[in-house]
Amino acid sequence: MITRRTFVAAAAATAAMPAYAFEVDPIFRPQKVAIKSDLVPGQILIMPRAHFLYFVEAPGVAMRYGVGVGKAGLEFTGNAKIGAKKEWPTWRPTNEMIEREPNHYGKFKDNDYVQPGGPGNPLGARALYLFQNGRDTFFRIHGTTSPSSIGRSVSNGCIRMINEHVMDLYERVPVGTPVTVL
Repeated sequence: MITRRTFVAAAAATAAMPAYAFEVDPIFRPQKVAIKSDLVPGQILIMPRAHFLYFVEAPGVAMRYGVGVGKAGLEFTGNAKIGAKKEWPTWRPTNEMIEREPNHYGKFKDNDYVQPGGPGNPLGARALYLFQNGRDTFFRIHGTTSPSSIGRSVSNGCIRMINEHVMDLYERVPVGTPVTVL
């Protein structure tokens, strides 16, 4: 039987252990790259199969970020605009997500629970909300609590970024920024 003293000592020892951060593959770290010169500065271009998001800074120059994207059949494609931006956003899975994965999203079934923003929230530190024709698409460019998903096709359709990277992008783009997902 575990005693309270043993439990407290084990918890303290665990807290004192160094945390090992996930290291993203260097190719997925933000970097300035050359891009087609006909792309308009200020737009976002996402290439899901390559797992890259490009923010066009000037003709022929973009900041490239590695991203995680939607699983086959769940990905967003087309044109949108950033319709809203939120820091430490709240989150609730869509009804389709709850139906598709009831074991994973069971705590959201048959209620209006919304997960508060914070470090444990799946949307991470920032979210950019994609709109089409003035309406929310329910797709986001957002941070993640799962940095190992960068460079993979594993999400329910949104574009995931390392929290520090989405925080950088968030500061660069205003509401109204055009987004193209190929």
